[in-house]
Amino acid sequence: MYFFRHVMVGANNLDESKKFYDALFSVLGVPPGKAEGEKCRWLGQGGQFLIKLPIDGEPATHANGGTIGFHCSSTAMVDQWYAAGMSNGGISITPPRLDDRGVYKLYLSYIRDPVGNKLNASYQLPKEGKF
Repeated sequence: MYFFRHVMVGANNLDESKKFYDALFSVLGVPPGKAEGEKCRWLGQGGQFLIKLPIDGEPATHANGGTIGFHCSSTAMVDQWYAAGMSNGGISITPPRLDDRGVYKLYLSYIRDPVGNKLNASYQLPKEGKF
Protein backbone atom coordinates (compact mmCIF):
# COMPACT_ATOMS: atom_id res chain seq x y z
CA MET A 1 0.00 0.00 0.00
CA TYR A 2 1.27 3.48 -0.86
CA PHE A 3 1.42 5.90 2.03
CA PHE A 4 0.55 9.13 0.19
CA ARG A 5 -1.98 9.85 -2.53
CA HIS A 6 -0.55 13.32 -3.10
CA VAL A 7 1.49 16.15 -1.65
CA MET A 8 0.50 19.75 -2.48
CA VAL A 9 2.32 22.99 -1.73
CA GLY A 10 1.31 26.55 -2.45
CA ALA A 11 2.83 28.67 -5.18
CA ASN A 12 2.74 32.41 -5.86
CA ASN A 13 3.97 32.18 -9.44
CA LEU A 14 3.01 28.96 -11.23
CA ASP A 15 5.46 29.46 -14.10
CA GLU A 16 8.41 30.07 -11.77
CA SER A 17 7.50 27.17 -9.48
CA LYS A 18 6.81 24.81 -12.41
CA LYS A 19 10.24 25.58 -13.88
CA PHE A 20 11.84 24.89 -10.48
CA TYR A 21 10.05 21.58 -9.88
CA ASP A 22 10.40 20.43 -13.52
CA ALA A 23 14.18 20.77 -13.08
CA LEU A 24 14.23 18.89 -9.75
CA PHE A 25 11.91 16.12 -10.87
CA SER A 26 13.69 15.58 -14.20
CA VAL A 27 16.70 14.42 -12.14
CA LEU A 28 14.39 11.90 -10.43
CA GLY A 29 13.08 10.63 -13.78
CA VAL A 30 9.66 12.30 -13.51
CA PRO A 31 8.21 13.87 -16.70
CA PRO A 32 7.45 17.62 -16.76
CA GLY A 33 4.42 18.75 -14.81
CA LYS A 34 1.05 19.32 -16.43
CA ALA A 35 -0.41 22.80 -15.88
CA GLU A 36 -4.14 22.73 -15.14
CA GLY A 37 -5.54 26.21 -14.55
CA GLU A 38 -4.36 27.39 -11.13
CA LYS A 39 -2.35 24.25 -10.38
CA CYS A 40 0.29 21.97 -11.85
CA ARG A 41 0.78 18.26 -11.19
CA TRP A 42 3.57 15.72 -11.55
CA LEU A 43 2.75 12.02 -11.55
CA GLY A 44 5.28 9.76 -9.91
CA GLN A 45 5.26 6.11 -9.00
CA GLY A 46 2.51 5.70 -6.44
CA GLY A 47 1.44 9.31 -6.08
CA GLN A 48 1.44 12.84 -7.29
CA PHE A 49 2.97 16.17 -6.34
CA LEU A 50 1.05 19.39 -6.94
CA ILE A 51 1.63 23.12 -6.72
CA LYS A 52 -1.36 25.44 -6.53
CA LEU A 53 -2.26 29.07 -6.11
CA PRO A 54 -3.90 29.39 -2.67
CA ILE A 55 -7.70 29.24 -2.90
CA ASP A 56 -8.12 32.04 -0.36
CA GLY A 57 -6.26 34.53 -2.57
CA GLU A 58 -3.59 35.14 0.08
CA PRO A 59 0.12 34.62 -0.70
CA ALA A 60 1.49 31.09 -0.43
CA THR A 61 3.84 30.55 2.51
CA HIS A 62 6.04 27.67 3.63
CA ALA A 63 5.31 25.33 6.52
CA ASN A 64 7.32 26.07 9.64
CA GLY A 65 8.90 22.77 10.63
CA GLY A 66 7.75 20.95 7.49
CA THR A 67 10.01 19.11 5.06
CA ILE A 68 9.21 17.14 1.91
CA GLY A 69 11.79 14.43 1.24
CA PHE A 70 12.58 12.80 -2.10
CA HIS A 71 14.31 9.44 -2.52
CA CYS A 72 17.37 9.30 -4.77
CA SER A 73 19.03 6.16 -6.10
CA SER A 74 22.64 7.41 -5.87
CA THR A 75 24.87 10.13 -4.49
CA ALA A 76 25.21 11.48 -8.04
CA MET A 77 21.43 11.89 -8.20
CA VAL A 78 21.49 13.93 -4.97
CA ASP A 79 24.23 16.13 -6.48
CA GLN A 80 22.24 16.59 -9.71
CA TRP A 81 19.03 17.35 -7.78
CA TYR A 82 20.82 20.03 -5.74
CA ALA A 83 22.40 21.57 -8.87
CA ALA A 84 19.02 21.63 -10.64
CA GLY A 85 17.48 23.39 -7.67
CA MET A 86 20.25 25.97 -7.42
CA SER A 87 20.05 26.67 -11.17
CA ASN A 88 16.31 27.25 -11.02
CA GLY A 89 15.73 29.63 -8.14
CA GLY A 90 16.29 27.35 -5.16
CA ILE A 91 17.87 28.49 -1.91
CA SER A 92 20.56 26.29 -0.38
CA ILE A 93 20.10 25.06 3.18
CA THR A 94 22.52 22.12 3.20
CA PRO A 95 24.72 21.35 0.18
CA PRO A 96 25.12 17.62 -0.56
CA ARG A 97 27.01 15.85 2.20
CA LEU A 98 27.33 12.60 4.12
CA ASP A 99 25.22 12.36 7.29
CA ASP A 100 26.19 9.50 9.60
CA ARG A 101 23.17 8.60 11.71
CA GLY A 102 24.93 5.74 13.50
CA VAL A 103 22.65 2.91 12.37
CA TYR A 104 22.72 4.10 8.76
CA LYS A 105 24.38 6.73 6.60
CA LEU A 106 22.65 9.14 4.26
CA TYR A 107 24.00 11.29 1.48
CA LEU A 108 21.63 14.24 1.52
CA SER A 109 20.88 17.82 0.64
CA TYR A 110 18.29 20.41 1.70
CA ILE A 111 17.01 23.37 -0.33
CA ARG A 112 14.05 25.74 -0.33
CA ASP A 113 11.77 26.28 -3.32
CA PRO A 114 10.80 29.79 -4.57
CA VAL A 115 8.07 30.07 -1.88
CA GLY A 116 10.32 28.78 0.91
CA ASN A 117 9.12 25.17 1.23
CA LYS A 118 11.90 23.00 2.66
CA LEU A 119 12.86 20.08 0.41
CA ASN A 120 15.25 17.18 0.95
CA ALA A 121 16.88 14.67 -1.37
CA SER A 122 18.62 11.68 0.17
CA TYR A 123 20.27 8.42 -0.71
CA GLN A 124 20.76 5.78 1.97
CA LEU A 125 24.19 4.24 1.57
CA PRO A 126 24.61 0.47 1.59
CA LYS A 127 25.51 -1.06 4.96
CA GLU A 128 29.21 -0.89 4.04
CA GLY A 129 28.77 2.90 3.89
CA LYS A 130 30.71 3.28 0.66
CA PHE A 131 29.81 5.77 -2.06
